[in-house]
Amino acid sequence: MHLFSLFNKKTQVTDNPFKVDIHSHLLPKIDDGVQSIKESINLIKKFKLMGYTKLITTPHIISDCYPNNREIITEKLYYLQETLRMEEIDIEIEAAAEYYIDMNFLTLIEDKNILTFMGHYVLFETSYTDKPIILDEIIKNLISQGYIPVMAHPERYQYLRNNIENYKKLKAQGVLFQINAKSLFHKSRSSAKIALQLIELGLVDFIGSDAHRMHDLTKLEHFLKSNECKKMIKLNKIKNNL
Repeated sequence: MHLFSLFNKKTQVTDNPFKVDIHSHLLPKIDDGVQSIKESINLIKKFKLMGYTKLITTPHIISDCYPNNREIITEKLYYLQETLRMEEIDIEIEAAAEYYIDMNFLTLIEDKNILTFMGHYVLFETSYTDKPIILDEIIKNLISQGYIPVMAHPERYQYLRNNIENYKKLKAQGVLFQINAKSLFHKSRSSAKIALQLIELGLVDFIGSDAHRMHDLTKLEHFLKSNECKKMIKLNKIKNNL
C-alpha cells in the first residue's frame, strides 16, 4: 500500500470550467503554505477531484521573510513531482513564484532570473497598505524585458481600493489581474466588493485558488459553482486555460 491512501481515478469530478490553477502554495515547508508532503498530496488530490489537470504553484519570494530562489523552488518541485508519480496521481504540476515587490525583485528582473508561468507571465504582490515607491519602475522593467506582470489578488490592497480608477490605470500600464476565488466567499468584506467590481468591469484576467490549506479549496469549490463565477466567465477573458 502507498504511503498515502490510494487515489480513486474513477471519482466523478465537478463541472469545472477551469483546468489550470495559477496561484497556490503547495510546496512543503517553503513559505506559509503547506507544511508537509502529506498535506501537499491531500490538497492536490482535492484539486484533481475538482477537475483540475494542471497546477502552477507559486511559493512566496520575499527577501526578508521567505528568501526562496530558483534552486530551492526547483528542488522542492522535483520532490513533489516524484511523490505524485509514486502515488500514481495523474496531474501536471509546475512552479513559478509569487514575488513581493522590493529591491531584490528589481535585481532579479534586471538579471533576467525570474520564474514565470505560461512562458512569460510573472505573478507579483505588494504591501497591502502602501503603494511601493518602485511599483511603476517594476512594471516598466518587467514589460521592457518581455514579461507580462500579473498582480496577485488586487482586491486585497487597501491603497488601491479607495478608487476604482487606480485599477484602470494599472491595466493601462500593462498589468493583468488575478483575483482570488476565496476573496468572494465572504461577500460583505471590502475585498469581495472590489473583486465583484473588477469582474463587472471586465478587468479580471486570471482566477486563482491561492491555496494554503484545505479550507481554501472549499472556498474555491463554492466559487466555481456560484453565479459570480458565471458572471466572471461571461464578462471577462479568463486566461487560466491558455
